[in-house]
Amino acid sequence: MKRRDFLTTSGAALSAWFAPQLLRAAALNSTPNYSKLLILVELKGANDGLNTVVPFRDPAYAALRPKIALNPDQVLPISDALGLHPALEPLMPIWKDSELAVVNGIGYPDASLSHFRSIEIWDTASRSDEYKSDGWLARAFAKSAPPATFAADGIMVGSSDLGPLNGGARAIALQSIDAYLRQAKLADPHGRAGNAALQHLLKVERDVTFSAREIAPQVSLKTEFPNTGFGNSVKTAMHVVAGSPGVAVIRVTLGGFDTHINQLGTHQGLLKQLADGLTALRAALKETKRWEDTLIMTYCEFGRRAKENLSQGTDHGTANVQLALGGAVRGGIYGHMPSLTQLTDGGNLIHSVDYRTYYATALAHWNTPVRDTASILGGEYKPMPFLRSA
Repeated sequence: MKRRDFLTTSGAALSAWFAPQLLRAAALNSTPNYSKLLILVELKGANDGLNTVVPFRDPAYAALRPKIALNPDQVLPISDALGLHPALEPLMPIWKDSELAVVNGIGYPDASLSHFRSIEIWDTASRSDEYKSDGWLARAFAKSAPPATFAADGIMVGSSDLGPLNGGARAIALQSIDAYLRQAKLADPHGRAGNAALQHLLKVERDVTFSAREIAPQVSLKTEFPNTGFGNSVKTAMHVVAGSPGVAVIRVTLGGFDTHINQLGTHQGLLKQLADGLTALRAALKETKRWEDTLIMTYCEFGRRAKENLSQGTDHGTANVQLALGGAVRGGIYGHMPSLTQLTDGGNLIHSVDYRTYYATALAHWNTPVRDTASILGGEYKPMPFLRSA
């Protein structure tokens, strides 16, 4: 590949985009503490919360889902009324150690049922009636930048979009470290140009070279990772943690949750991948002595409809449940399980926890000097109590 071609394709092939110096100048005047790690797990396509954390004692649940409801004797009870899907059994030791939080009823007003629009809202921490281009984490890092010695502000694994880091953060999207390092060798860190646009591209080259050098794996892990797509993403993420001087946030993506047809088998397989991957993630974090200072949070664009459809699946919905785990987590059940008898006119669940409250908890995890979370999240949102240090 010619160097000119690398410049043209570096954004798409490597998906490495870094903020201009002026954007970060003010942030670098602060003294942030990003010694703690945030890991976001995107469940792409929208996970079905009702069959993930199951209200197995509610008669309305079985009535709404005569074909796809889980039987009470199948679930893993976590309270008198709620149980985890049996495929999540690998997470039960984390639950018993009080390091897994179940957060019910997460959503936002006037929810969009479009995959593209709703994930845009989640990524930018915006209202449904406003449009922003920069991600909520990019805004946070613009105010309080992670150390320049970090390999990057954030690493996206398993998906090429930068999501919450779009528009300003030093972020890299990669499928594997080896592939990234091979492509990064094409960058010329010594380029010069008088043209401002070309100079920015040359800066991307320099930062690509720097990040490639910093994330090169320098240690081997004893943890065994699942031989699945998600397992490989977790493995890549943990090699970044183990072999780099630091990173503030990592996002890993597990896709396939748009279960309109024959949901039961597909959903079971996806949740098994999720549970096995999270279990390996925990083992690797413990091995690298990062578990105690790590917060892991799932998220997705929306939930699923309360009532099953005619294809033994579920259609796009609204409120959902998310999981938070880590040594920084105070385990338990948070939020409120949405009513299955008081639904919207479209048959959707009514949310009780604004998703930006969930994000405020993530921002509190780092203990950075960022106090003005309103400018990041578009309003005042207090952290939820599932974070031990909040």
